[in-house]
Amino acid sequence: MTTADLVKPPAPAGQSRRLSSGARLAWLYARSRRVPAAVVALAVCGGVLRAALNWHWAIGSGLEAQQIPLIIETGAVAAIAVTSHGPFGEPERATGRWLPCLRLFTAIGLTGLAILALGVGVAGENLNEGILVLARNVIGITGLGLLTSLVTGGLLAWTLPLGYMAFCQYALLEAWRAPWTWPVRPPSDRGAWIAACVVYAVGLLLFTVRGPRTQLTDNG
Repeated sequence: MTTADLVKPPAPAGQSRRLSSGARLAWLYARSRRVPAAVVALAVCGGVLRAALNWHWAIGSGLEAQQIPLIIETGAVAAIAVTSHGPFGEPERATGRWLPCLRLFTAIGLTGLAILALGVGVAGENLNEGILVLARNVIGITGLGLLTSLVTGGLLAWTLPLGYMAFCQYALLEAWRAPWTWPVRPPSDRGAWIAACVVYAVGLLLFTVRGPRTQLTDNG
């Protein structure tokens, strides 16, 4: 080994500053959207789901057994939807050229983290219909939350997911077969997967491009 092997040239100052400023921007965006609190909420949802399965909170079997997991999954989605709220409103829209990218990666990251947290929660437990239905529910209902933020603003983006969850409770009992009631359908149902993924893709695209609605009640 020579001296040249031990002494490595430092990274260019400009590149270091760009990396540092990029990481700082991402962290400031995450903090302003309460992403750390959302991560904690997702972990709590995973723990509650595990407790529900371990202590058999569900009433009945078959489709009825999906009701409690669906409520918990919607709670996780609500935590994601609320992170769409930005406290700075129009000034941030005008000056934040990286804002669409931050929206996109934050939404995708939290969706994946929600599936991971809930998946860890059901590890070793008997979840009716399996992990695939759980992932499909999170993906589709998150799309509904992102779409809702375009109309109501981030602080109320949980309202449509909550309403959809209440509707699906009835659809579960009635064993509806429509693809747009994807929580009712089995894991292999292609139409249900298409419906959930289309809702998520459209919601993610519009949320990335336009961002949540900014209004007086959404700037607090």
